[in-house]
Amino acid sequence: MRFADKVAIVTGAASGIGRATAQRLYQEGAALALVDSNEAALREMAEALGDASRVMFRALDISVEDEVAGFVADVAGRYGRVDALCNNAGISGGDYSAISETDTAIWQRVIAVNLMGAVHFTKYVSRIMREQRYGAIVNTASVAGIRSGAGGNAYSASKAAVINLTMTSCCDLGEFGVRVNAVCPGLIETGMTAPVFERARAADKEHKLGSRCELRRYGRPQEVAAAIAFLASDDASYVTGQALPVDGGNTASLNLPGMKV
Repeated sequence: MRFADKVAIVTGAASGIGRATAQRLYQEGAALALVDSNEAALREMAEALGDASRVMFRALDISVEDEVAGFVADVAGRYGRVDALCNNAGISGGDYSAISETDTAIWQRVIAVNLMGAVHFTKYVSRIMREQRYGAIVNTASVAGIRSGAGGNAYSASKAAVINLTMTSCCDLGEFGVRVNAVCPGLIETGMTAPVFERARAADKEHKLGSRCELRRYGRPQEVAAAIAFLASDDASYVTGQALPVDGGNTASLNLPGMKV
């Protein structure tokens, strides 16, 4: 019950890592404010948690600053505080083309959601946390933000930016007792990565998924949620400005083709 009497905002809460994070924080006692663009799935998620007095939710576009500002104000109005912010919402963009063939519109949308969505929420939630002189922000980045080969150009660049945002934000907010960290998931089975898993299963190659990780397997959303819960909790009270890979050891080696059997 590390989050008893605490309030957490989770974006991208209707599926994947965001859903697992919301479930984990709720199980540990948190009151939740959930955000997603999929209203039907978000409503189902909120109802599945059970205690309506501990859950509020809203479907919104996190790339629109006014929508984010209004939601954060409503969360503060209902609960009176915000103790944890989990910036999880993101999109892949679906563009794996070379930079010379890239679609500028896709880049703009990916940056707007993955980077600016986190910027907007951090901007308004950090104002509350500074007044409290307490709070923890956890951004979901990606191993794609650490090295190439784990995502398209736009997605990778956006996640590298989220890692840097984590570091610069921690420097801005540390004196107020506010910590900012990031997790960098590797290959996790979620809605975003579903096409990868579907192709592998159709080709009878599911057993190869994650084979280039040191643990020789892919990960589960709950494993990333556990890391997020740690960084958002007081167990990580002296940890800030860090980007923690949750990747089965994927970024521990060069991972070049043919290096691993």
